[in-house]
Amino acid sequence: MIKHSVLSLMAGAVLALAAVGAAHAAAPVDDAAALAGVEEAKGVFQIDFTAAEKTAFYLEIIRGTHANFVRQGLDPDLVIVFIGPTVKFLTTEADEEVADPATLMRIESEVARLADLGVRLEVCTVATEVFGVDNDTLFDGLELTGDGFVAMIGWQAQGYHPITMF
Repeated sequence: MIKHSVLSLMAGAVLALAAVGAAHAAAPVDDAAALAGVEEAKGVFQIDFTAAEKTAFYLEIIRGTHANFVRQGLDPDLVIVFIGPTVKFLTTEADEEVADPATLMRIESEVARLADLGVRLEVCTVATEVFGVDNDTLFDGLELTGDGFVAMIGWQAQGYHPITMF
C-alpha cells in the first residue's frame, strides 16, 4: 500500500512538472524588457563574411529579426551594408568556385525578400572594385554606396544602431 502511494505521488509530481513545463514552453517569449519605451527600431547591419553559406544564413536571421520587431509592435527601419569579400556572393556572375549555385540562389532570394520588406541593402563599391565584382551584375534590390565604412558612420549619425557581423 505504501509502495502504491509513493508511486502515485511520484506519478502526480511528474505530471505536475510536465504541465508546468508545457505551460512555460507555450508562453510567448518576447523582448518586452529590452523594448520598454522604444518607439522606433533603427538598425544597420555591417556584413563582412568570407563564406556564402554564412551570408545566406544571416540574411535569413535578419529577416527573422525584422519579423520579430513587427510581431512586437514596432515598424523596423533596417539597413544592411555589405563590405569585403561578401560582395562576391551578391552577383549574378558568381561561379561555382565562389559558392555552390543553391547557396547563391538562397542569397539572391533573401536579398529580394528583404528588399520587399523595405530593408535597404547597400553594397560597398570599394569592395566590389577590390574583389572584381561588376556593379551591373549585382542582384536586384541592392543599392550601391561609395564606401561601406562611410555609410556605417553616416547611418549611425542618423540614429541607426550598429550590428557588425563577421
